[in-house]
Amino acid sequence: MTENQPSVTAVALKYGFITALVGIVYTLILNILDQATNAWLTWIVYVILAAGLIFAMKEFKARNYGYLSYGQGLGLGALLSAIFGLFSGIFSYVYSTYIDPGFMARMQEVQRAKMLEQGLSDEQIEMALGMAEKFQNPLTMIFGSMAVFLIIGFILSLIIAAIMKNKRPEFE
Repeated sequence: MTENQPSVTAVALKYGFITALVGIVYTLILNILDQATNAWLTWIVYVILAAGLIFAMKEFKARNYGYLSYGQGLGLGALLSAIFGLFSGIFSYVYSTYIDPGFMARMQEVQRAKMLEQGLSDEQIEMALGMAEKFQNPLTMIFGSMAVFLIIGFILSLIIAAIMKNKRPEFE
């Protein structure tokens, strides 16, 4: 029966693209509505990622005669999360460079205000913002996003795969 087994990669790619598209549209809506600094609304991106993981594992399981091993779930989740992070990072770079070049400056002002509220000195604030600015180049934005979503997606996959797994019996 292994010759009819669906590809973890194919399912992860399909749902990675779909989930990334939904996440990008949601992020774009937040940016347009000037809600990109609303912490509660930005967390919904992780809910979108979790939903993508659930739907992907569900489809894999359905195409695999009801079976999904823990390893298949983790592999599917890690690849989907990496794709999600890659496209999110590319979107962030394109958006902040070409669509809304003032976006990063506004985000820095929000950060500056938060640091002032916390009682940091001007020197500390300038040092922190200077370090943050070093991470605003294209490669760092793209691979940083990819790494963050891969870690979070892997943690989510650990939980979701444990719940959804249904291992094929050894002697079938």
